[in-house]
Amino acid sequence: MAFPGTIPYSFPKLLWSIGQYGLLEMLARKEGTLVSSLMATVRQRIAARSLTPGARLPSIRAFAKAMQVSTSTVVEAYERLAAEGIIRPRPGSGFYVSSPLAPLSLTEIGPKLDREVDPFWVSRQSLAAGPDMLKPGCGWLPASWMRETGLRRALRALARADDATLTDYGSPLGSPALRQLLTRRMEEHGIEASPDQIILTESGTQAIDLLCRFLLEPGDTVLVDDPCYFNFHALLRAHRVNVVCIPFTPVGPDIDLFGKALVEHSPRLYVTNSAIHNPTGAVLSPVVAHRLLKLAEPAGLTIIEDDIFADFEQTPAPRLAAFDGFERVVHIGSFSKTLSASVRCGFIAAPRSWIEDLTNLKIATAFGGGRLSAELVLALLRDGSYRKHMEELRLRLSRAMNETTARLQALGFEPWIKPQAGMFLWCRLPEGLDASELARRALAQNVILAPGNAFSLSRSANGFMRFNVAQCLDDRIFDVLQAAMRECSSALWLDRLPGIGGFGTP
Repeated sequence: MAFPGTIPYSFPKLLWSIGQYGLLEMLARKEGTLVSSLMATVRQRIAARSLTPGARLPSIRAFAKAMQVSTSTVVEAYERLAAEGIIRPRPGSGFYVSSPLAPLSLTEIGPKLDREVDPFWVSRQSLAAGPDMLKPGCGWLPASWMRETGLRRALRALARADDATLTDYGSPLGSPALRQLLTRRMEEHGIEASPDQIILTESGTQAIDLLCRFLLEPGDTVLVDDPCYFNFHALLRAHRVNVVCIPFTPVGPDIDLFGKALVEHSPRLYVTNSAIHNPTGAVLSPVVAHRLLKLAEPAGLTIIEDDIFADFEQTPAPRLAAFDGFERVVHIGSFSKTLSASVRCGFIAAPRSWIEDLTNLKIATAFGGGRLSAELVLALLRDGSYRKHMEELRLRLSRAMNETTARLQALGFEPWIKPQAGMFLWCRLPEGLDASELARRALAQNVILAPGNAFSLSRSANGFMRFNVAQCLDDRIFDVLQAAMRECSSALWLDRLPGIGGFGTP
């Protein structure tokens, strides 16, 4: 028989000399299922151009007979290939090879070395990184550090849930049981909140986005720390507000400059981390917290306290929401750093009077809640092994912090502070080195670094770099870092030579 649109083709050759059923059976053992084996066979023939775009595949019955499998196995294989876009069905006619994909440009595979170091730089590089990339600049733990066994167990249990849990929209407020559990967790930090003051979100980022929609108008002014988490900059930029940065110290924002900014700019909002500050790892002191709230009250300032790293603390730090009682402070968090970044679930704890309007905004922008994610998070937090998992993580991070600090100091890096907990180490580079240039050179060697100006609105942190100590345990990182430092130093030296750099000509 011949396939329309192709050269004449003998159907028995569709077995491609696989030794009849024997090799197919071997493929099935290797791939896991007969369905996977059939799919691989079709893909291989398409890749080898034996089946070209527009070619008709064998009928389900004929393919099943030739491969000595059931018709249901072929149906499933074809349906999966169709779902991937590799083949397409024509009602009453059969399945056909889809049109070829656009050629993949090799420039789309590698890292973008020419990107400007801005609030998106680290995110774009880290999120798009392939398996060969090392990521000491990213903001999350290695997959091997996460609680994979508990996650799989919770997923299996969730698969046995009732139909409504698996298929219906969730309540806009979110799971009552999870909100109740969150109130008990916040009590551990001195924060008093009832379940009706909590609304679940898809992430910590969505929590801030909802609050910005609720509180801000384009042209309003927002205060942030300098440096601060780069996605604060990106998100506030999307809301078209004016952003004013306040220099951050080892005990919190510079309180004198904070007070001056309140007078000069009349800001509507201040966004910060009170515990385990990103990127510095610093912790807000009680004295600064009290002075901050005292300044905020007469200025009518609302504070968003992002507490995403709460479970990494060895000793609980002061929480603005605990001192304030939700008069001026809104408390947010999520679980991507400790449970799974793939399970998107966060929360907002706010004044009761805000919850109805925030719920309306959530319905307008996301409709129902992420029910499956909330149920999964609830199951994981209720599991008695979560606390043990976090204890082990804290010990592991402490060891990684000591090891990474020593190795960076050996290269001439100077930690800004010694963090009490968490994964971040904010370091000053050796004199004369440019963090952005260093990051670009490392990126060319498949190492993603986090240069300081990605975190600094004032662009005053190019002599700094943030390291994620949990991602710094591979020796190759320090080899690449040392080589990139040497290249940067050589370039700086050449630039200063007469006739080459900025010191005149011979």
